[in-house]
Amino acid sequence: MLWRARDLALDADPARRFLPWLLAMIVYLAGIALAGMMSLSSAVERWDTGLSGTLTVQLPAVARDAGDRNVDAAIAALKRAPGVVRAHALDTAETAALLEPWLGKGTLAEDLPLPRLIDIRIRPDAKPDIEGLTALVQAAVPGALIDDHKKSLDRLITLARTAELVAGAIVLLVVLAAIATVVFITRTGLAMHAGGIELLHLIGAADSYVARQFQGQALELALRGGIIGLALTALTVFGLGRAAAALGSGLLPDLSLGPAQWAGLAGVPIAVALIGMVTARITVLRALKALP
Repeated sequence: MLWRARDLALDADPARRFLPWLLAMIVYLAGIALAGMMSLSSAVERWDTGLSGTLTVQLPAVARDAGDRNVDAAIAALKRAPGVVRAHALDTAETAALLEPWLGKGTLAEDLPLPRLIDIRIRPDAKPDIEGLTALVQAAVPGALIDDHKKSLDRLITLARTAELVAGAIVLLVVLAAIATVVFITRTGLAMHAGGIELLHLIGAADSYVARQFQGQALELALRGGIIGLALTALTVFGLGRAAAALGSGLLPDLSLGPAQWAGLAGVPIAVALIGMVTARITVLRALKALP
């Protein structure tokens, strides 16, 4: 019904050349914002899952022999702690790998005293007693510290949620921009085809019949622009993902999207097309209703 031959010469409108490109940019901006929001959500979920139930013990930086003794003493103390199921001491290579994103590869001297780290796994149903564990480890190794990752994780989650809110605001503004664009172009088309619309009314055409002329055009042009915008979004997301993987620094989150997330992005041009169609129909009906 939307695709049948039109009685108004809407295909000759100058707006037909510009509307798809305007909506393509709108879909592109919305797609990039949504892709960023979904990537951040996935990264936060991975951080929360990866750090849940883990603690890190940091022992003072001392000479190698003394450091080994401190590690043995700390692990022996941790094995007596309730809820601890595993205590693994990181060797020099593992510690250097953790520092590599910030200091670069191969920049640590072999004899450089580094704090010794112990990774602790807590039983899932046990709530870690940070103060008790700290006192227990410090009794064995004075100066030892325990990091439960909560503060760091909370800051990352707050930052990610803030970015998600900004992305959501961008999507909302983009939708409003799409509505305003369709309203403007539809009103322009109504003014250009006022004579044809009057003729249709004279032969008995209802306002809804005239509205279908414009909503069909809006749907067609919005789908065309939406496909272009989606293609640009896919190229950008793919390029950013390849660039982040090529850096390999570990400082950037994984920007790759899963099948469900790509399906969500594919729905953006469809949503914009439907918004354009409904907006065009409402605009035409209101304009015709206001005519004498």
